[in-house]
Amino acid sequence: MKNSTFEEIYEKIKAYPTIILHRHTSPDPDAIGSQAGLARSLRLQFPDKRILCAGENDEGDLAWINTMDEVKPEDYQGALVITTDTANTPRISNKNYNKGDFLIKIDHHPDVDPYADMSYVDPDAPAASEIVADFIMQMNMPLTKEVAAALYAGIVGDSGRFMYPETSVHTFEVAAKLANTGIDLTQIARNISDVTFAQAKLQAAVLDYMTVDPCGAAYAVLMQADLKKLGISDDQASVTVSTPGRIKDIKAWNVFVEKPDGTYRVHYRSKGPVINHLAEKHNGGGHALASGANAKDLEEVKQIFAEVVEVTKKFNEEHE
Repeated sequence: MKNSTFEEIYEKIKAYPTIILHRHTSPDPDAIGSQAGLARSLRLQFPDKRILCAGENDEGDLAWINTMDEVKPEDYQGALVITTDTANTPRISNKNYNKGDFLIKIDHHPDVDPYADMSYVDPDAPAASEIVADFIMQMNMPLTKEVAAALYAGIVGDSGRFMYPETSVHTFEVAAKLANTGIDLTQIARNISDVTFAQAKLQAAVLDYMTVDPCGAAYAVLMQADLKKLGISDDQASVTVSTPGRIKDIKAWNVFVEKPDGTYRVHYRSKGPVINHLAEKHNGGGHALASGANAKDLEEVKQIFAEVVEVTKKFNEEHE
């Protein structure tokens, strides 16, 4: 699908009295930051419109960025719906997203599921929050500290603190403009990086549970019993995802987190081998080096890791 322009999206926004913003399930800072940043700016730009943030109240440790509004099914009647940071429909938080009058998608993942009536997708951007910031600034919309704080958190989170390869000169330019509003950069960084003592113990457990293939692929499985022992929810367990990547010889890895229903949330990460096409095979998707998916049981867990081993071996052969 061809991208719409910011001007076309803005004109569509102007036409609707109610706008409901969605993001993806099990959100990260970019999901909530892009949603909240856009909602806050729209409320200031259009004080007579109803601007609502919809989700499944699964913000968890990220409630410091934003919490969701109470959105009823009848609110979607004649409404404009905007999704941010959500590549495909299974990942949209709150399944009422399709009950509105018109749907706009703003995202930075590969557009494998062009589900919206209008979209702006830039896979080269490190975060959806960067795209939203560009939209706000180009349309001369309000950029207050409250708006900027949410967007900056999203950019810092999804760029890996400006470490991932999608980070560009433009990313730093946008970050500088957000910082210039007077936001507390140190506090945002601490909010993103701080973990509880229980989460720190779980990070250590990941190293104990980890299996490493000679090719440099690794995986760890966190069971509900492990989480309950430490008093951690499966959403809070996402703090462990980056842990294996700190080990020099590991090139690609999975962290599997058992959900209460016995299925598994699958985290893919990589320092080189491309893994998003693997995630797409398991009801997921994402970026070339960072993706998510789902596994129905331990057999699928084994299959997923076997696929990661295969692409890692191929990567090694191509880079010898």
